[in-house]
Amino acid sequence: MAVKAPRGTHDVLPSDSYKWRYVEETADRICRSAGYKEIRFPTFEETELFQRGVGDTTDIVQKEMYTFTDKGERSLTLRPEGTASAVRLCVENGLLTGALPVKAYYKITAFRYEKPQQGRYREFNQFGMELYGASAPTADAEMISLAEDFIKSLGIKGAKLRINSIGCPECRKGYHKALQEYFSQYKEELCETCNTRLERNPMRILDCKSPICKNITKNAPIITDFLCDDCRAHYEELKALLDNCGTTYEEDPGIVRGLDYYTRTVFELIHDKTGLALLAGGRYDGLVKEIDGKMDVPGIGFASGLERLVSVMEEEGLSFGEEPTTDLYIASIGENALRFSSALARKLRNCGINVETDIMARSLKAQMKYADKIAAKYSVVIGDSETENGEAELKNMLNGERSKVKLDESLAIIIRKG
Repeated sequence: MAVKAPRGTHDVLPSDSYKWRYVEETADRICRSAGYKEIRFPTFEETELFQRGVGDTTDIVQKEMYTFTDKGERSLTLRPEGTASAVRLCVENGLLTGALPVKAYYKITAFRYEKPQQGRYREFNQFGMELYGASAPTADAEMISLAEDFIKSLGIKGAKLRINSIGCPECRKGYHKALQEYFSQYKEELCETCNTRLERNPMRILDCKSPICKNITKNAPIITDFLCDDCRAHYEELKALLDNCGTTYEEDPGIVRGLDYYTRTVFELIHDKTGLALLAGGRYDGLVKEIDGKMDVPGIGFASGLERLVSVMEEEGLSFGEEPTTDLYIASIGENALRFSSALARKLRNCGINVETDIMARSLKAQMKYADKIAAKYSVVIGDSETENGEAELKNMLNGERSKVKLDESLAIIIRKG
C-alpha cells in the first residue's frame, strides 16, 4: 500500500506554492513598514516552556500537544504556537535588556493534535507579530492596526474586528469567583475536562469546544463587569484610539482566547462569510516573568494561520500576484548545441531571466511540446549553425512572432522588454 501523508497534514504543490509566498511576502512588507524584524526559533522546545507559558489548564497543553521523550530522557514538545518560543528567544538572548520596544515577527510551522477542519490542520503554518516593552494602549492600537492592514493588503474584505478586555490577575479574582458560583450549578452537565478546570481556572471553561459546555457558557458572567479601574481605563483608551483612526470594531465579551498568558486586550478578525477567525491576538503582560522568573516586561501580539488565509483568498477569487513562469526555453540539437545552451542558460539566469534547457535528451519535437506545457514565454532552437554564428530565431510563444537575436547576454534585454 502506498504511503500517504498523515491525517491533519497537507502538501503544497508547485502550482500553489506561489500563493503561499505571496501571503508571506505581504506579511514581510507589513512588518518591515513598522520596524518589525524576523526571528527564527526551534521546532521543538522543552515541554515546561509551554506548560508554563501557554498554561497547563488549556486545551492545547491538556489535549493537543505533540510531546515526546528524547534519547536523553528529556521531555520535548513540538511547538503548538509561537509566542512562548518568541519570549524564550528574547529572554535567552538578552533582547529584552537592550533597546525597547523589541519588535519581532515569525513565520513557522506549528503542531496541535486537534480535529482537522477547513483551514485548520494538525501541522499548520503561522505568521505572528510580537511587541515587548510597551504597556500603553497605543501599543495595542498599533498592533491591531497592523493586523487589519495585513488582512486588507491581501484583498480580503468583510473581516470584522472584535475586541474585549479580560483584565489583569487582580481584577480576574472576582471574576473567577463569579464563574465558579455560576458553573457549579452545572457540574453534572459539564464535560470532565471543564470540571477539572472549575477550581483551577474557570475561565478556560468559556473556551471549551463541547457543544453542551458552549451552551452553558451563554449566560455566564462577563469579564468586563469585573474590570478594575486601571484595566477599564486601559480598555476605554484603546477604544478611543481605534475610534480616532476610524477603525470599526465590535465589543465581544465572549472573547477570552485559548491561552492562559493573555491579559487585558484580546482581539480577533473574523471573516463574515465563513465565520472563521483569520487572525487573533492580545496582550500578555505577565508572560515574560512567567518564563524568565525575574524580568517583568509587557507584551502584545497576534498570530494568523496561513492555510486559512490562502483558503479564504481562493474562495473569494483574490489575486496572488503572477505565478512564476519560464521566460525562455532553449531547445538544442546535438551535443555541441547542448553544451552551448547550458552555458547560455547560466549567463541569462545571472541576468535575472528564468531559463530552462533540455536535460532529458529529448527529440526537438518533444522539447517544444514541453515548452508548451510549461507555458514558456519565448523559445529558441539552437543547432550547429546557431552555435557557430552566435545567432538564432527567437519565437514569442504567445503570438508566434519571430525575430533574429544574438545568443549572448543582450538576449536578456529583449526578453525583459517583451
